[in-house]
Amino acid sequence: MPTARAISTAVLLSTATLLASSLAACAPAARDGERHGDTGGTTTDAQALNDLREQSPAWRDCPAPAPIQGGGEAPGALPDGTRWQCATLRTPLDWKNPSGEAIGLALIRARASGAPDDRIGSLLFNFGGPGGSGVATLPGLAPDYEKLRTRYDLVSFDPRGVGNSEGVRCLDAGLPDEDDIDNTPDDGGDETNALVRFNRATAAACEKNSGDVLPYVGTTQAAQDMDLMRQVLGDEKLHYFGISYGTELGGVYAHLFPERVGHAVLDGVVDPTHDQMAEALAQAGGFQLAFEHFAAWCARQGCALGDDAEDIVDLTVGLEEALDDTPLTTSGGGELDGDELVDAISGALYRQEYWPALRAGLEAAADDNGEVLHDLAEALGQHGAGGDTDDDTTDEESNEDDAFRAITCDDSSSRYTVADVRSRLADFLEASPLFGPGLAWSALSCDGWPVPGAARHPEVSAPGAAPVLLVGNTGDPATPYEGAARMAERLGEKVGVELTYEGEGHGAYDSGNTCVQDTVDAYLLNGTLPKPGTVCEAEPLPQGK
Repeated sequence: MPTARAISTAVLLSTATLLASSLAACAPAARDGERHGDTGGTTTDAQALNDLREQSPAWRDCPAPAPIQGGGEAPGALPDGTRWQCATLRTPLDWKNPSGEAIGLALIRARASGAPDDRIGSLLFNFGGPGGSGVATLPGLAPDYEKLRTRYDLVSFDPRGVGNSEGVRCLDAGLPDEDDIDNTPDDGGDETNALVRFNRATAAACEKNSGDVLPYVGTTQAAQDMDLMRQVLGDEKLHYFGISYGTELGGVYAHLFPERVGHAVLDGVVDPTHDQMAEALAQAGGFQLAFEHFAAWCARQGCALGDDAEDIVDLTVGLEEALDDTPLTTSGGGELDGDELVDAISGALYRQEYWPALRAGLEAAADDNGEVLHDLAEALGQHGAGGDTDDDTTDEESNEDDAFRAITCDDSSSRYTVADVRSRLADFLEASPLFGPGLAWSALSCDGWPVPGAARHPEVSAPGAAPVLLVGNTGDPATPYEGAARMAERLGEKVGVELTYEGEGHGAYDSGNTCVQDTVDAYLLNGTLPKPGTVCEAEPLPQGK
């Protein structure tokens, strides 16, 4: 697991078809492609802001998502015939200089289906990452939000630096293939040096290819973009649904604009008290807990990996170590090594529906067959990004990974060294011998980054804001459950309201749990908050599946 990413389960849903077949993907028009300068140097900041607030985006039918957004087909009409619309929003490149250069942000929306008098406004979504394209993601998830569309226009966007919103590019012909880099170096020499060189070379490539954008892709500027969206869309308050990283973005928005918070839901909540290293350590524990839950389920199913959860965990750790030494070859010239095994497991832990496939893959790998886990890692590792490409040009694949690195490093002022990682390795190994090493070494990802980071952790205090509903999942691997309580505390008294989901996977609303969905819908549609201490329980997977 090369990075400590807290990506939403939403971006994994588009892999379901690929996963099923391997085991038994808006658009150019949503971006004008050009930046906009000032008007001859005479426009004041106040005039520029007024012009931006009064802009009228040119909504049009959405074409297919561009490769940089992940690719795929143009979104089809919704069941009632509503067509998806895409547009470009002009926003300052630098919010500290609003009369300077402007950039375009890609937007997508589906208009509300209910009576006009019942319409509340727009509901803005961010599905996580950071780095995921909201323009490409929202149409595929629309069935989950059809009830919300009775009173809201459903709206999402590519945040700055993502997809068709001045997407950051770090690809460089001189970089080694990331698949050839050991993400858990244990030799103390060549492997560690190779990882350091790769991170620094990637940072240099980002500066070379996107240096004029890199200083301006952080979460604070993205939150300011959202307030501009609110105004251009005609809403007095921002109604918001943030998932995973989207919860951090929502918390920062609430801090900047507490008086503008409308109905807001944060699902799969990022812990705002953590710096980059602390977040990675918490994730190590979160993934370990989730894998132990999987192992206990597997044992109850009578799987061939062991008699109890402890046996299954121990076997898997041993398998990872063995694959590090001697990978299993797979068809097509591929191989399953220890890093890919961890990738497959961590990806499958994002959704409980993937557990049967993970069981099958681990059983096969224990019998010296790496095909299933290799396919699982490939399917889930793409996050709907359209798959690999043999073309080395930067126009042929999603920029999700590049945007993740850029936004993370712009936000975090921490710059960890090899010595820092080694000093904490014992803590990570204690938290998880399987996931800990990769997450520890991921702390080097901002080494050599050309832009100073904003802070050690986000500022989300929002005294006086309207209530924000926080949904915490007790089995969440990527954003552990404790983050919801800490977000509630940091938001302030009477702002953060917690809902607990006793389930598995990352996030809760898109798990399909009726209790969670009904509770969230009641708040977004009617303003009804759950009683303190409300808990929703998941239904277990059926036996034999």
